[in-house]
Amino acid sequence: MQTRQQIAPGVVRGGFSHVIENGHRVQCDLCPRYCKLQEGQRGFCFIRQAREGGIDLTSYGRASGFCLDPIEKKPLNHFYPGSGVLSFGTAGCNLGCRFCQNWDISKAREMERLTDVALPESIAQAALAAGARSIAFTYNDPVIFAEYASDCAQAAHALGLATVAVTAGYITAQARPSFFEHIDAANVDLKGFSEEFYEKLCFAELAPVLDTLRWLKRETNVWLEVTTLLIPGKNDSDEELSRMCDWFARELGPDTPLHLTAFHPDFKLVDLPRTPAATLVRARALAQKAGLRYVYTGNVHDPAGQSTSCSGCGKAVIERDGYVILGYHLDGNGGCAYCGRTLPGHFDTQPGRQAGQRARLRIL
Repeated sequence: MQTRQQIAPGVVRGGFSHVIENGHRVQCDLCPRYCKLQEGQRGFCFIRQAREGGIDLTSYGRASGFCLDPIEKKPLNHFYPGSGVLSFGTAGCNLGCRFCQNWDISKAREMERLTDVALPESIAQAALAAGARSIAFTYNDPVIFAEYASDCAQAAHALGLATVAVTAGYITAQARPSFFEHIDAANVDLKGFSEEFYEKLCFAELAPVLDTLRWLKRETNVWLEVTTLLIPGKNDSDEELSRMCDWFARELGPDTPLHLTAFHPDFKLVDLPRTPAATLVRARALAQKAGLRYVYTGNVHDPAGQSTSCSGCGKAVIERDGYVILGYHLDGNGGCAYCGRTLPGHFDTQPGRQAGQRARLRIL
């Protein structure tokens, strides 16, 4: 992380920027938008602002709320199943998804929405006291509050807690190493598999996301899972899904979990129907045909599509119904209780006790 300094309560001078146009503008180098800002102007994400030749993060230490979630809600199915994760986000986003299902947070343009104030050490202490196994940066994309997330991650590690980033992966190559340096697991949203989809529905580009996914898999030890929200008529055709799954198997490997989740009408796409459960079943079959071993369905009732089966003997080793774990047949190293085949991921001998439960937290 580049050197930064506290400017005012809730504001830090961030890194990832440089002066351009003979000192008249500052370019933010954190995400592929490369916002070029005049003094006082905010970037697309809203929470990063040009000031005195640098970029300030204006939401440091401020959050839109804290919850204790089951890790499966992130969703992460191969990262300490059933464990509790303290989850929080800030405001703003560096994508403009018309289907955003957290739009009241990610599209917020009022700092007053950030009603919870907490510094990194307080968050880590609260997570430990609540019995969480990890801290997740989620609800809106943590890339845009990278400095805050990084400090929270280091505070978490100091207390033996793991860290999770739930992100769209829209980050520059130069910012990736610093952002993910203290992250243990990530779920990356792969919104669709065409540049047209990203351009028209996300106001972004697909290529940088694919680069981030490849980099995470090949160059880091971050545990990676991927989520694709299937939107009727937009990204759910057999042709697009087959291309996506073939790329996924080739570039990320058959052991990287893929979550296929159902869309519900929200934000700017309220005129579309919910994703039928049959679409998820069809998409899961296409992914399995492409060679992916761990493909899950979400936002629908589908115990078969939410349980984990051993790739060796085929038996269910983690039986789930939604976020609730009904059966657990693994040792502490992820070994199948039936045939001994090791499941990829991070596991304990017994599942955590947070499964299926969510609790709102107040951090003082």
